[in-house]
Amino acid sequence: MSPPLFWVDDVPSAGAQATLSGPEGRHAVTVARLRVGEPVLLGDGAGSLATCEVTGIGGKDTLHARVGRYEFTDRATPLVTVVQALPKSERSELAVDLATEAGADRIVPWQAARCVSRWTGKADKGVAKWTAAASAAAKQSRRPWIPEVTDLATTTDVRARCAEVVGAGGVVAVLHEEAAEPLRDLPLADAPEVVLVVGPEGGLDDAEIADLTALGARPVILGPEVLRTSTAAAVALGAIGALTDRWAR
Repeated sequence: MSPPLFWVDDVPSAGAQATLSGPEGRHAVTVARLRVGEPVLLGDGAGSLATCEVTGIGGKDTLHARVGRYEFTDRATPLVTVVQALPKSERSELAVDLATEAGADRIVPWQAARCVSRWTGKADKGVAKWTAAASAAAKQSRRPWIPEVTDLATTTDVRARCAEVVGAGGVVAVLHEEAAEPLRDLPLADAPEVVLVVGPEGGLDDAEIADLTALGARPVILGPEVLRTSTAAAVALGAIGALTDRWAR
């Protein structure tokens, strides 16, 4: 089993001493119950990761460790952005959790036309919850990178982003249960960025599909099953990982 991962602001170099304190230190000491001599990972969520050995425990919220190995991991390519229409509240953070564990690099919350959930007047709170969910999921899955969670996007924002990606040679895949083209037929391996557009429980509005298709997006189907909006991105990310070099290392 791999060592537990905790976030720090700055990852020290090999041979240095590190101190983990605050909420992360408390979790390491009182929840994970780490002891002297055990291994632990320290990361900054931006690619830097250190494998350490615990050298001391201070109180209930402080852990001291010695860095054995430092490494920096580049982001996987192609970069994958998930445009996630807001799921119902009980599945909202699950969508972020699963997409993060499956490797999303950026997650864009989208107020699509048929979203039951509405973030009107509380977008900052929603983004904060998604950011916390992404951080926790990245830690759980031992990811060196925490995916960026952007501000709440309107359909106009999504159209602009998709047009930019297509214009730069990227791929925009609109996940749609009635599409005829399978995801595997897209030129994923050669794309600098892939955008996955995931609709809400009620599905994408016909106008949204038409608008995105006109900009160069391609409606695609993942398989014979109809997936929930909270799981569709994770399944698509798994397919992309196998169809490109994202999972090669």
